[in-house]
Amino acid sequence: MRQKLIFMGSDSIALPALNAILDGSCGSIGLSAVYTQPDKPRGRGKRIEANAIKLWARENGVPVFQPYRVDQSVRYEIEAINADTILVMAYGHLLPQVLIDTPPLGIWNLHTSILPRYRGAAPIQSAIASGDLETGVSFMKVVKEMDAGPVLDVEKVNIEHLDTALTLETKLSRACLPLLERCLPLVFSGGAMPNPQDENRVSYVRKLTKADGGLDFRRPAEEVAKRVNALFPWPGTRFRYGDSVIKVGLADHGALELEASAGQVISLEAEGLAVACGTGALYLKQLQRPGGKMLGAASFVRGFELPVGTVLESVEMASLVSKQYF
Repeated sequence: MRQKLIFMGSDSIALPALNAILDGSCGSIGLSAVYTQPDKPRGRGKRIEANAIKLWARENGVPVFQPYRVDQSVRYEIEAINADTILVMAYGHLLPQVLIDTPPLGIWNLHTSILPRYRGAAPIQSAIASGDLETGVSFMKVVKEMDAGPVLDVEKVNIEHLDTALTLETKLSRACLPLLERCLPLVFSGGAMPNPQDENRVSYVRKLTKADGGLDFRRPAEEVAKRVNALFPWPGTRFRYGDSVIKVGLADHGALELEASAGQVISLEAEGLAVACGTGALYLKQLQRPGGKMLGAASFVRGFELPVGTVLESVEMASLVSKQYF
């Protein structure tokens, strides 16, 4: 008998998972409907556009629903669809208990961290910024409290030295595939027995804003480099030079062999444009001036003068992770 599943999500990270469900890699599952965020203004022109999940659903003939709120009317819709379970990934709505109780096999979530570490909105960025060597995707049963449900299984991935949020997201999207192949058959057979999270090891991460893009050169260079890479491509990091705001796309760090003030431009090296930090040297490997493209450091400085000895202003970097809920 073909089982019925509803998917809820709004980000392209879920596309490999959706393709795997549709092509039968996870068993005989019928994708009954997709729920995603309403169309929003996107790009410089702020045109109203559909997200990647809606476009995928349309291309594959899957019914799409885009409620502004997940309320009683959504519950009635889902009851009428009569799906066995719901799978959620990066949906952007908190689900009320009345909906959590609706599908007979519960609601399950693909969360991009090794829970209970990094409950919340920005686990991928927080793992890189924190200097973790690995992260993963947790297949978790949804409960009313955010990301607090019991975990059935985890697929881990390594965080490489110069991974950005963009490259790590790609790895995590692929990691969903073996995880779903293991977990969905257990859910549909009634054999899923998830384990409670260890509440003593919980940490929380908050939603990112553009204000998180400032760089504090008074901090250790390693910390600043990881912050740059963690926040690429959004919200991105930047510093001000004169009247210009310069965006940074990739950074590395190393030892500092001379005495310099925090934020002082030291030299152009093969590793990138070197800037002194509280400890160590920060190598800005990719930079973008206003109206320009993201370029390697050597190409950037050929078209934009950033003299050695310039001291760049530091902006305090607010913490992304807390033991308490933000």
